[in-house]
Amino acid sequence: MNAHVPEAGPSPDDVEPVAHETRDRIITGLVTIVPVLALGLVAWQLWAVALGWNDIFVFLVMYVLTGLGITVGFHRLFTHRSFKTTRPVRVTLAAFGSMAIEGPIVSWVADHRKHHAFSDQLGDPHSPHVEHGHGLKGALKGLAHAHVGWLFIHTHRGRKTRYAPDLMRDRDIAWIDRTFIWWALGGFVVAFALGFLFGGADNWKDGVTGLLWGGLVRVLVLHHVTYSINSLCHFFGRKPFETGDESRNLAWLAPFSLGEAWHNGHHAFPTSARHGLERWQLDVSAGVIATLERAGLAWDVIRVDPAKIAAKRAAA
Repeated sequence: MNAHVPEAGPSPDDVEPVAHETRDRIITGLVTIVPVLALGLVAWQLWAVALGWNDIFVFLVMYVLTGLGITVGFHRLFTHRSFKTTRPVRVTLAAFGSMAIEGPIVSWVADHRKHHAFSDQLGDPHSPHVEHGHGLKGALKGLAHAHVGWLFIHTHRGRKTRYAPDLMRDRDIAWIDRTFIWWALGGFVVAFALGFLFGGADNWKDGVTGLLWGGLVRVLVLHHVTYSINSLCHFFGRKPFETGDESRNLAWLAPFSLGEAWHNGHHAFPTSARHGLERWQLDVSAGVIATLERAGLAWDVIRVDPAKIAAKRAAA
């Protein structure tokens, strides 16, 4: 979705009303803090028995599956409609994205579409540059807000009926949105199951450590990689395209974010299925979409004409 910036700026109708703000803040706090506490268990495991290959396997499988659920599913498919795909693939991507526990899909999409509509302006749900003051203190305050602070406030969250009415009308996606808690918990069940099935002689122990690494640690790492797109990629890095905001490309973050850190390229061409617009720019998510296309499971994949890329780069 290439959102249009309203001339009059944000209005109250842009903001999603919150019925249970205290409850939502408690839940957000738990989702944010519990994985951090899990690091204590990780440190104990490493100290006591060392990290096992099965734990690494479970972590990587769950990280890639849930990460692609966010990058290919929530972001490029559902938010920006960069390609079309089959119903089973749509449902699968929505389910894996929900297991990432970054919020229900409709809310996630509404917030992100509003971010594009007001990028680094008043109304952006998570800009590090708006209303945070000046100097070092203002910069640190803005980065903290963009990284995680915005999750605890609701003054600029995207109204679902305005920014994601298409998903609210989609029966499959609306159902996954309503049952978000079960998908979130299901991610931990899958992590335990992988550890149990692919572990060694002590299957139950491997299931528990799989739950730790493929569940809590995976959530912690994936969350902060995603949050870094909102914070670091609007503050540090290169800006080859003029986009009217502070979006940046951050090369070192691209592998961990599965291609999302080519953020300036994304803001320059929001509907492009590929964010790494140069051949050398690693974009795992774009590779997955291309693979789906070759398998006949994706079509109408949006690609940007190289001439348009060159012209926009020259104009920067």
